[in-house]
Amino acid sequence: MTDQQRGPAGAIHDIGYRHYDGPRLGPAYIRRALFLETLRGAFGLGRSARSKVMPLLLLAVMVLPALVVTVVTSYIGFDTLPLGYTEYVVTLQVVVTVFLGAQSPVVMSRDLRFRVAPLYFSRPLSRSQYVQAKYAGMVAALVVLMGLPLTLLLAGALLSKLPLDEQLPDYLRAMVGVLVFAFVLAGIGLVIAALTPRRGVGVAAVVGVLLVLSGIQATVRALAGELGNDTFTGYAGLLSPYPLVDGVTAGVFGADSSFGEGPPGAVGALVFTAVAVLLVVVCYVVLLARYRKALS
Repeated sequence: MTDQQRGPAGAIHDIGYRHYDGPRLGPAYIRRALFLETLRGAFGLGRSARSKVMPLLLLAVMVLPALVVTVVTSYIGFDTLPLGYTEYVVTLQVVVTVFLGAQSPVVMSRDLRFRVAPLYFSRPLSRSQYVQAKYAGMVAALVVLMGLPLTLLLAGALLSKLPLDEQLPDYLRAMVGVLVFAFVLAGIGLVIAALTPRRGVGVAAVVGVLLVLSGIQATVRALAGELGNDTFTGYAGLLSPYPLVDGVTAGVFGADSSFGEGPPGAVGALVFTAVAVLLVVVCYVVLLARYRKALS
């Protein structure tokens, strides 16, 4: 058989493949990118238009009262803000709870539900770095949600010519409270979302747990007040994240308590702070354990 009868001979073509010689960005860059993706995803950025509706609507609901307070203060000429900085988040805690419940599954459980989490660890990214990036992204989203209206309140107060030396300390104490709120609430929301990969169940679970804890705290506080036990009334705030963080900002940073009374004395402030720190640490450890178990 001739060469022509056998068919054309094979050939090797150089199509330009070559090794990557650029910089290796490493785990720090991956973690930073995951943090930014988590923050953007919490507000629906980079996703479909339908995914943006809920978070941006809740952000608008958080900001609207601050704008109203600013306009009213400027128009009527109040000497103080009708709604203080430290009580703003507590007054709108339902909005914060709904945001946390709606977005925690988006941030945490989608990777587990669609089984794409192992893809992250095919790169030089550890499970602890993954959890840290997700946690930090959710904390940042909550800081934006709660801190933006407080900043607008401060701007409105200054435009209304209220004294800066009176407004700034209250604003700074409130912003510290916002940061503590963000860490505590993000931990609770992400843990519940990681344990319930289905989004609908996760939303209901996060909102339900926070509402139940709030109801238990209010009931225990009311019963203690009826029995005249002031000490137990003060410590009832440990049962729910909102009065817990409010107690930290009131007892440690001297802010006005939004629940009437702060922690009972210096010991109470120390207890509230220790419980808040312990809660954040426990949530972080549970998230690490969840991802080690799910991806083992």
